[in-house]
Amino acid sequence: MEFSTIWLFVIAAATLLIIPGPAVFYIMARSIEQGKKAGLVSVLGVSLGGAVHVLAGAIGVSAILMTSATAFHLVKYLGAAYLIYLGCKTLFSASDRTKSENPKVTREKCGKIFYQSALIEVMNPKTALFFLAFFPQFITPTAGSVAVQFLLLGSIFIMLAFISDGLYAILAASMRKWILGRKASSKLQSRITGYFYIVLGVFSAFASPSKT
Repeated sequence: MEFSTIWLFVIAAATLLIIPGPAVFYIMARSIEQGKKAGLVSVLGVSLGGAVHVLAGAIGVSAILMTSATAFHLVKYLGAAYLIYLGCKTLFSASDRTKSENPKVTREKCGKIFYQSALIEVMNPKTALFFLAFFPQFITPTAGSVAVQFLLLGSIFIMLAFISDGLYAILAASMRKWILGRKASSKLQSRITGYFYIVLGVFSAFASPSKT
């Protein structure tokens, strides 16, 4: 691939990543809930999920997902249901904490956060559809293996996304410090996180190939 093409891809990808998407909202929710470490672990999980979509796109699996309405809806609704479940669970835990005299924030282990983050990203069909719509614009069949070009662009995109998502995680963590300094901060913190998850789940449920 020509350097000018790769550089143009970097500019386009960086511009798109500035706009917060579903993954960013999830990462921010984690950062607000448990702090910077949890947010950065979520970034790693989302990056792994993105890598799975890149590999799938390179070998054509994502194309099957896009053309199969059944597969698309199955993955979409499972992912949306999981996000809404996390949101409801967080809201209910907030209600339970307010009933106790010494409320404590339930902290998820880093391994579980990483697993959940990767699973949510893998089960987000919009990621696969986005890669299939965006990457081909910068791929030239005469430049060599299309699969290799796809993997190269995917690797660049994931690295850029890792940097961008990491900055959002740090920003959200600083917001968490502000929230913790407010009255009834534990309850407010969990409510914000829970609503983030639910809105993200509903948003994912209404995704469609044509809109994407």
